[in-house]
Amino acid sequence: MTTTRRSSGPTDPPGSAGPVGLSAVAVGAGRADSAGRAGLPGRSLLRIGPASLLIRRRAVLVAAVLTVLLLLAVVLSLSLGTPYVAPADVLRALSGAGTPYDLVVFDLRLPRVVLAAVAGAAFGVAGTLIQSVARNPLASPDVIGITQGAGLAATVALTSGMAAVLVAPTALVGGLLAAVLLFALGARHGLAAQRFVLAGVAVAFGFRALTEVVMLTADPIDGLRAQIWLIGTLAGKGWTEAAWIAGTLLVLLPVLAWAGWALNSTALDDDTARGVGLRPVARRLGLAGTGVLVAAMVTAQVGAVDFVALVAPQVARRLVRAERPPLVCAALLGALLLVLADLAGRRLFAPTQLPAGVLTAAIGGPYLIFLLLRGRRRSS
Repeated sequence: MTTTRRSSGPTDPPGSAGPVGLSAVAVGAGRADSAGRAGLPGRSLLRIGPASLLIRRRAVLVAAVLTVLLLLAVVLSLSLGTPYVAPADVLRALSGAGTPYDLVVFDLRLPRVVLAAVAGAAFGVAGTLIQSVARNPLASPDVIGITQGAGLAATVALTSGMAAVLVAPTALVGGLLAAVLLFALGARHGLAAQRFVLAGVAVAFGFRALTEVVMLTADPIDGLRAQIWLIGTLAGKGWTEAAWIAGTLLVLLPVLAWAGWALNSTALDDDTARGVGLRPVARRLGLAGTGVLVAAMVTAQVGAVDFVALVAPQVARRLVRAERPPLVCAALLGALLLVLADLAGRRLFAPTQLPAGVLTAAIGGPYLIFLLLRGRRRSS
């Protein structure tokens, strides 16, 4: 049973860790502890031994629905193509029963579909972390310069005759250097949200201008290869790229588990956060650093697939009806979007294949218009 003590003296100043701050923590703990008994609206308390977790029931439902839709999209992507494979044969092949289509399913289509799902999930995670730190639904890796830094490095590699195997590591270094520059410009005043976004936009424009200069001075064929990379495509890629992205997510899994909990405090102002014993600047740096690292890795592997990291977190937030983008739902929605975008790119204009980045841009454009119209209605 949690008890609180009310001070009879003067009220503590903002940011104090005195009785008022302790009472706030105790009251929050008491509410969480009693959630399973009294019940908070839409929430349940999950107990696993000595640990307990307050979960949002709608978020669990949305995650379950998105998981089912993702599995259906994967089966559909493995089925459609030349030759056509019936969904029943796809399921039999995946179960190891053995079918005449095992080569088509396992060797030709599954690596690309798995890559699309893993990369989309990584984009969703990166977008959630960056938008939560920036407190801006328009913030994403392709807006704050991470994508542009990776794109400049990849363009230099592709137009300078560098070995193909070195393109992805070079792009990763470029994305991380863009992140360093972003933090150097935006870290003043505790990585304030507005300064962080403005610094990112400046970095993005600078790297994009340098990329265009490199492409204009390059051989036309090399420039075309760089342009395809900058659009973002999954063609010719598979298990290797998926393993790098999945490995990064697995290594960062403890950090991502902490991030899912730490995102709850991103809406608090600094004085309130300090008053309840939190360190807001350190949290923002940790969340933003994790987001840009994931974004740099996935961009280095699949290219500049825009708008997935922008759209997935905000659509997931609206589905869950939460005050912040939910990490797991955003990852599932990002995976679903990229699997469907890659499928549409392969089949809409067959036998011509469109890069996945073209289809995600087609999704992102109307979404930005929706945000602008929504903002105008709110302001009026």
